[in-house]
Amino acid sequence: MTIDFAKGGGLVPAVVQDAVTRKVLMLGYMNEEAYRLTLDRGLVTFFSRSRGRIWTKGETSGNYLQLREILADCDGDTLLVKAIPSGPVCHTGSDTCFGEDNEPNEMSTAEFLLYLESVIRDRRTNPIEGSYTNHLFSRGLNKIAQKVGEEAVELVIESKDDDKDLFLGEAADLMYHFLVLLAQKNSSLSEVVDVLKDRHSR
Repeated sequence: MTIDFAKGGGLVPAVVQDAVTRKVLMLGYMNEEAYRLTLDRGLVTFFSRSRGRIWTKGETSGNYLQLREILADCDGDTLLVKAIPSGPVCHTGSDTCFGEDNEPNEMSTAEFLLYLESVIRDRRTNPIEGSYTNHLFSRGLNKIAQKVGEEAVELVIESKDDDKDLFLGEAADLMYHFLVLLAQKNSSLSEVVDVLKDRHSR
């Protein structure tokens, strides 16, 4: 990836996007040093035009941006930085610098399922200590598949009673563990939907 720092006098704009929710979080500027530090440390780092120095987002607040990916645009003079925020991004305390909420409860049903799938996949690639999802991945395919089977049986048993809350709870457990199994098998929810679409069209 070639980045044209010279075009902007040594700086390129860097649009930061939540790697999971896809919300645009903020806009900053990087020089070559900030770009290299971001790659080396895995924490999004900028060049502050007002302070005239390098700064890592979160160095004061603790709300760091964990790097997932950096893409350059077609001209090589603008960056798209995909990251995971560890807290509110804006200095005002807002989730984003554009006043938008970056919460899953704002999503539609389909969007939330894709969001949850993305979180699960991110846990597999970037383990977090104490995460139940990572505990499942550490146990391997057989244990994950066994857990899906157990949850399916529990759902069937609960379906025979009239407690809707318990039934929905078991359904949620099964859905979650199913998504973990898909990730372990390097398959996706969209691929399952493609199969359903194909069957529906017949």
